[in-house]
Amino acid sequence: MAVAKFAEIKEYMLSQIEIGAWPEHSRVASENELAEQFSVSRMTARRALQELTEQGILYRTQGVGSFVAALKSQSSLLEIRNIADEINSRGHIYSARLLQLTELPCPGVIAGALGLQRNQPVYFSLIVHLENNQPLQLEARYVSPKLVPDYVKQDFNQQTPHQYLSFIAPLTEAEHTVEAIWPDDFTCKHLMLKKAEPCLRLTRRTFSREGAVSLAYLTSPGSRYRLGGHLNFSLPNSRESI
Repeated sequence: MAVAKFAEIKEYMLSQIEIGAWPEHSRVASENELAEQFSVSRMTARRALQELTEQGILYRTQGVGSFVAALKSQSSLLEIRNIADEINSRGHIYSARLLQLTELPCPGVIAGALGLQRNQPVYFSLIVHLENNQPLQLEARYVSPKLVPDYVKQDFNQQTPHQYLSFIAPLTEAEHTVEAIWPDDFTCKHLMLKKAEPCLRLTRRTFSREGAVSLAYLTSPGSRYRLGGHLNFSLPNSRESI
């Protein structure tokens, strides 16, 4: 079946963003330019721009044009960063301890999150991230085999899952939830907690343009880890500030 013209335009625009031809906050082609390039009506071009805007991939400035949005989570104020980069930026040493990397039957709750069927194969990794040889985070991650078929072949002592997934399935969307939890014995053991203490658990689901890529549970001791972010409320070409 032939691909609809507006979908073809979306595919083209997404590819331009992914290869870096249109970086964050750069202006993209206008309705008129797209209509002429693809020999379609302005209405068809407008639909492609509108859907990408609704998905948070573009943003529009009235009277100016459409621009590439920052590739950040729509539901979080936090930038999605690689934990190895975070640790290295502090001048500390990052290392990892791989506990498990396997294929297993997909649990029901994970299946729904990744668009898989219950008991269908899913990839699973369990990793302890360390800062100066002290455990900082326990990462349990489920990954879609149909989108990342070589996940279980990787050496995650040499690179983090975040690094690999960002390269193989570039991030277009993410969901975050953060909660305080009381760790179980397994978590206490691998985070080397002398006694149970409140921990932060970040649940993160990431998407590429093909669909849901992974669901990760990132658990850190409250005494060793904190979450933060910076908000910039300035608007493109705005002459006013708050």
